[in-house]
Amino acid sequence: MSTARVVAMRVVQLVVVLWIVVTFTFFLVRILPGDPVDVIVPNQVGAQGRAAAQAVREHLGLDRPLYEQYFDYVGDVARGDLGRNYATNVAVTDTLKQALPVSLQLMIYAQILALAFAIPLGVFSAYRAGSRADRAISTTSFALLALPNFVLALVLSYFVGVELEWLPTSGYAPGWLDPLFGRSGALDLGRHLEVMVLPAVSLAAGQIAIYMRLLRSDMIATLQENFITMAKSKGLSNRRILWRHALRPSSLTLLTVAGLNMGALIGGAVVVEVIYGMPGMGLKIFQALSARQYVELQGFVLVIALLFVLINFLVDFLYAVLDPRIRRARAAA
Repeated sequence: MSTARVVAMRVVQLVVVLWIVVTFTFFLVRILPGDPVDVIVPNQVGAQGRAAAQAVREHLGLDRPLYEQYFDYVGDVARGDLGRNYATNVAVTDTLKQALPVSLQLMIYAQILALAFAIPLGVFSAYRAGSRADRAISTTSFALLALPNFVLALVLSYFVGVELEWLPTSGYAPGWLDPLFGRSGALDLGRHLEVMVLPAVSLAAGQIAIYMRLLRSDMIATLQENFITMAKSKGLSNRRILWRHALRPSSLTLLTVAGLNMGALIGGAVVVEVIYGMPGMGLKIFQALSARQYVELQGFVLVIALLFVLINFLVDFLYAVLDPRIRRARAAA
């Protein structure tokens, strides 16, 4: 099967998945408790209040059949219109431009930290499997895995930020990704990194444990393969064997889980951003839920799902880069 055909099939699958995501998001928000009209018209007592509520309901299209609302929503999404906050009349896309770069940078930093620690620790633990150092690293990883990120965020905020006063515990400073979204604010990378350290560490800690354990398990299996034995017989150094020959084929599971964990990072970011007062997607989702701003919530969930699908779509193509056997299998199909 040619590369172009593989890409075309993946694009078709991507479109179908995105349509399912849009449909699921629409109906999921509709089954949430509460009525958005109650937020706009809190006092519906008497004929005047009921008339005002009915006028708002007609304006939002909530009085129309569900299937009509659905087709209107799909059409609006296709045009890039995610609606407006019905309390402030601010477009959801404008809110996304302000919030999305904050969360994206936080997740990127968390992933970089997690992989930067997990890969060397996983390789070392696999090479020294069963040793005292391996047991110590494994025990520490289990402790990190059992520690919820919001607990770690509170502990770091108190001891590192309040007691030691090493790093700020709240606020946000624009970073390298903000100008791409048109987010306003003077660029100060030094201040930006200071603000992002504690939230990124809070999100990355649990991922380090997951990635390290996965890589360790796959590396142990890879080191028993015949091509590793051949590499050893040629007199190659242990460092070259570990990092050049064993790491790449052992990284497929790690790559898969790293892509899937973007959803877990979004879930963790909701709490972490609230704790550190960061104006990202997590904080906006929390505020939209609290205020029953279902139009905003619908747009936020849709964008997060879209990012999740696109990331895993790209991960599928990275398999062939890491493992030539997959590339040859696709070419022969």
